[in-house]
Amino acid sequence: MRKIWFVSAAIFVVAMGGVAFAEDAGDPTAVKSEDGKYLDKDGNPTFKVAPDGTTDWYAYSGYRRYHSECHVCHGPDGMGSTYAPALTESLKTMSYGDFLGVVASGRKNVNTAQENVMPAFGDNPNVACYMDDLYVYLRARANGAVGRVRPAKHENKSEAYTKAEDACMGNDSKK
Repeated sequence: MRKIWFVSAAIFVVAMGGVAFAEDAGDPTAVKSEDGKYLDKDGNPTFKVAPDGTTDWYAYSGYRRYHSECHVCHGPDGMGSTYAPALTESLKTMSYGDFLGVVASGRKNVNTAQENVMPAFGDNPNVACYMDDLYVYLRARANGAVGRVRPAKHENKSEAYTKAEDACMGNDSKK
């Protein structure tokens, strides 16, 4: 279900005229929490880091997912490489909807100096099921809220997160 929603959202973004980049990704301050997911004033997923350094589950999971699927091209910690751009810079201006669209549908940038191709990951459950996690982690990195290393402390995974993850990965038949 979650995977279908992400792919549908990406198709909607593309159908409405492609991916346009916002001037500002908005204030990342968490103003509310729903079942362990923190949201900013616009209702977009965001990070929460406690004064003792404890990160929210989504940022922690995003770190893990980023390093399993994204760092090969985008470099360690989202800081870019000669092959792909720095996501820590992109997330300073990229909206949540734009992020979903690019990750799910991919993108191709061609100019006289180079050709960059971001493959579509909308059908890859190891990415599609964790797009919020990736967004939250990269947003936290872009705003300097988490460092370049694995967060040492994190909140526990919520029951709602576990249920959504199981459903997206096709593991909900065991219940």
